[in-house]
Amino acid sequence: MKRALIAIAALALVVASAAYATKPGSGSDTGRALVFAPNPVQDLGIQKLTDQKDSADAVPQEAYRAVTLRDLDGSGFLRGKWAEIRSETGNPAYSPTNTFLYDRHQDEFEQVMAYYWITEAQRYIQSLGFGSTLRPVNMRPQRLRINQWGVDNSFATDKQDEIRLGKGGVDDAEDGEVILHEYGHAIHFSQGFQFSTEEAGAISEGFGDYWAVTVSQVVRTALGRPASADPACVADWDATSYTRSEPHCLRRLDEGKTYPDDLVGEVHADGEIWSQALWDIRNAIGNVKADTAILEGQFGFDGGTMPSLAADIVSAARTLYGPATAAQVTDAFESRGIL
Repeated sequence: MKRALIAIAALALVVASAAYATKPGSGSDTGRALVFAPNPVQDLGIQKLTDQKDSADAVPQEAYRAVTLRDLDGSGFLRGKWAEIRSETGNPAYSPTNTFLYDRHQDEFEQVMAYYWITEAQRYIQSLGFGSTLRPVNMRPQRLRINQWGVDNSFATDKQDEIRLGKGGVDDAEDGEVILHEYGHAIHFSQGFQFSTEEAGAISEGFGDYWAVTVSQVVRTALGRPASADPACVADWDATSYTRSEPHCLRRLDEGKTYPDDLVGEVHADGEIWSQALWDIRNAIGNVKADTAILEGQFGFDGGTMPSLAADIVSAARTLYGPATAAQVTDAFESRGIL
């Protein structure tokens, strides 16, 4: 019986692949789409928004931003140089003219969100010099599975080199900062980051939160949107499903925690120490210098302690920008008790 089921599944895959192959694409590497930037709660400043079972009416039309999808492969599907939608619960988003104008009630909207935010994150990384003057960082198509994880959680895996975005409440792929957080883990995998200790796990969670905010703010600026009123609040839209107090935040970058006094042995809670240090660095020297030094300092991290990686980031800042900038980075880590 198992062999018969396997044969049927294999035949279905062949038929589906053949069907996709017959669909014409535009051949263009750009397209049009609607996305959240990064989510409707943060963008509009409305804390009372709720999921309402994926209802299109739950979110005002003004929360959608018209954007250009870039680096597509021209097939008409959401595949490109830096992101690739591998599976989904509904129909795969397809357009022979690369026009992807969906609302949140349609499964395709989340596919568009994942493609857009991963692509923009990688383009931002390259704008900092990684892949040209500096070593590449995850410079490859990131595989993405949408709503394939049947609980309200998401994760990145090194073995399959993919990100799986979960569903339940506000589906995770509706919040650009959840997508970017998971991409932070993928960045660590690509840099040879070792997850051998609880502190290493906390660092990765903290970096993921920081990465979500720094990239979302860069993209908002590029789209002509004003700075977020509360950028230190991470994943405001996703968090509406499981938080009651306002503002709704998955976590924050400004909790005031210090090392080692506030370590509790849980990676997400301890990650708030690390994420605030990175946030303080960004506020001190700007996103370009901060993100370049942070990414450069992370290569080959051996899974040790926060002070160990902090020293590597200070060293990277000194090499890239000189002793004055390195001193500002040191000050930020010292204010968290890390150095």
